[in-house]
Parts: sequence; C-alpha cells; structure tokens
Amino acid sequence: MTIFGNERRLFLENESETEHLGRELARVVVASGQGLTVFLEGDLGMGKTTLSRGVMRGLGHEGAVKSPTYTLVEPYEHLQPMAYHFDLYRVGDPEELEYMGIRDYFTGQSLCLIEWPERGKGLLPEADLEIHLEREGEGRSAVLRAGSEQGAALLNQLELIGPDH
Repeated sequence: MTIFGNERRLFLENESETEHLGRELARVVVASGQGLTVFLEGDLGMGKTTLSRGVMRGLGHEGAVKSPTYTLVEPYEHLQPMAYHFDLYRVGDPEELEYMGIRDYFTGQSLCLIEWPERGKGLLPEADLEIHLEREGEGRSAVLRAGSEQGAALLNQLELIGPDH
C-alpha cells in the first residue's frame, strides 16, 4: 500500500471517545460528498464495532448497530451516503466473498467499513483509510493511515480528540 504521508495517532480513553471518532469520520465523509473504503483493524474487543456505531449514528442512523459477524454485511442503504458494515471474521477463504457479490458494494459513492479486512485479501479494493485499534492501558490507541489521496484529504479534515486525552 502506498502511504500519502498522512498518519494520525490518538488515545481513546473510553467507548464514548471511540464512538466520537466514528461520528467525526462520518462528518468528513458527508462533507466530501464521496464514498470511502475504511479498513478497521485490531484484535477482538478493541472497539471496531463501537467505532462503526459512531459512524452510522453520525450519518443519522438511530437504531441498533451490531457487528454483522454471521451475515458478513449489514447494509444501511437509507443513509447518505449509503453505508455498508462488513465483518469478515468468519470468512475462511476470500473466494466466499466473490459469491456474495462483494465487489458490487464498492461503488465509489458508498461508505464501506470493513472489520478483519485481511480475510478478504485479493478481493477487496485498497483502503482509502486504515484505522488500527489496540489496547493501551485502560483505553485504546488508534492509528489512522491514509491509503489514497482521498483518504489523506479526509484525514486532514478530521478534528481529532486533543492530545490531553
């Protein structure tokens, strides 16, 4: 992957701050008027679904946001932009994704959040933005990396939680 010189690191003290990061991501995606492919990386329990919940709520979704571990994808087609939350944890072979027509979701106009993207290697497009979450003390560290010019532009617009958090 080509890095466009953009990386941000921040500390997320709790679930609320993780959800806030998701809402902030939604804000800049809506403002851009374009779709985005986001890889969410990190071990089980690191906050990938919490971050996704923040994104969906930031786009205006009012219902529950759950991880689509068994269905592989949870569509939010009523949102602007249309959003899709993927959880590839249970994928054994990336070819399984071909059968579900995964390429059809990446239109350039939709927001695609993908948990466990390494399980779709070879079939997924490159990420515009990668967010890696890992445990740090009682909270989480988040590393956000741009993987495209569009991702870099959005990353520069994010109003991230201050350095004292």
